[in-house]
Amino acid sequence: MNRFLKSTLHGAIIVVGFAAAAPDAGAQQFYNRRPSVVFVTPEGEILDYVPAGTGYARDRRGNRVLVDPYGNIIATEARARNYFPRPPVREAESNDPYYGNGDVYGDTRYAERGAVTGSIPRDASIDRQPLDDQPYPQSGDYASIEPDQQNPEITQPKPQAEPVITLKNKSKSEIVALQVFLDRAGVSPGAIDGHMGSNVTKAIYAYQEMTGETLDPNNTDAILEQLRMSGGLPLVSYTITQSDAAGPYVAEIPEDYAHKAALSSLGFTSTTEALAERFHMDEGFLKEINPGADFTLPGTIIKVVNPGEAKTGAVTRIIADKGKKQVFAYDASGGLIAAYPASIGSTDTPSPSGTVTVERVAFNPGYTYNPKINFQQGANDKILNIPPGPNGPVGTVWMALSKPTYGIHGTPEPSKIGRTQSHGCIRLTNWDATELAKMVKPGVTVEFVD
Repeated sequence: MNRFLKSTLHGAIIVVGFAAAAPDAGAQQFYNRRPSVVFVTPEGEILDYVPAGTGYARDRRGNRVLVDPYGNIIATEARARNYFPRPPVREAESNDPYYGNGDVYGDTRYAERGAVTGSIPRDASIDRQPLDDQPYPQSGDYASIEPDQQNPEITQPKPQAEPVITLKNKSKSEIVALQVFLDRAGVSPGAIDGHMGSNVTKAIYAYQEMTGETLDPNNTDAILEQLRMSGGLPLVSYTITQSDAAGPYVAEIPEDYAHKAALSSLGFTSTTEALAERFHMDEGFLKEINPGADFTLPGTIIKVVNPGEAKTGAVTRIIADKGKKQVFAYDASGGLIAAYPASIGSTDTPSPSGTVTVERVAFNPGYTYNPKINFQQGANDKILNIPPGPNGPVGTVWMALSKPTYGIHGTPEPSKIGRTQSHGCIRLTNWDATELAKMVKPGVTVEFVD
């Protein structure tokens, strides 16, 4: 973990060497003689040689780029110090031991600087699940469950005792790097926010179960190396597009279900909400790391999390651990594919016990409110069909279980996952629920354990 691995252009991160030296020589000299410039691919990887048949050109921003014989850009020139910085200088006047001048996100160990790979298009590979690319249907699948958002502030019972993980004077940026590392590994920390909470702790232990390796969350340099080899640094630049700014957005999401039913969609309410969900971030954290940014203006360049690719595979068994407030997805061989923080049941409306099965999967479902089988919401005494959308009661996906009215689904409040209770169902962030839904089929078993 303490060395960079070498690979081909299609593989992991490798170091540049502009002379006619062999790629091995350039990579071996990384720590001994740093180049003054590097070439970075659009995926955030660093070349250790100039591929045959390529030539130099300038992009529309004036950056020197490598192009293939067909004119496609394969890498952009950047200053090497932005990628291989000196050891951090600790300044007494800084609140963060890794950053001077008060810019806690200015350390290039954590974020790509300058116009290296350009803006990230809406369909870029870093979108694990672009939840807002498709219009929400006006009819179709509707869920009918005990709703998870009726009282999201219910206090959870005291969690089961679990080992304590202590971070040693880690900055928020270092915790973000840890969260992104876990997210890419398929052990979700929930909404990425730069805080070391229970969701991060649970993800660390899930990672160790998945890989059989012990993860030291205090070894930030090793984590950053792994990040560079698995999709690039944890923060990247993103340019807000016309589509981002245009929406469409909903002015406000009402509390009353009758008012919800009168809307045509329960879509996002703002650009920041949509982008935060796309990049697996807490909305407040997105605003925090982009002070003064106008998110409504196309062309605005902001910093976002780089969560990496979605997990893939065939899930055959799901365990919903009520005590850990976590969902584990296993393949046919018993291997752990993914783990997600979850809100599972409450004292008043507990989740079922034993084993059930997934009966069907619906993406962008509506929600059917029936006071006779659900609960009394306000003064509503009639059946209401509430439209789909990420701000709907079941979020962007509904996995119906064989026990009536129960399911696995998303949420309009991702930052509360694992911290509050649900009314019996299994509630995940929208991006985690969507990822899981794409790996399950009807018949998959779901086991509830205490």
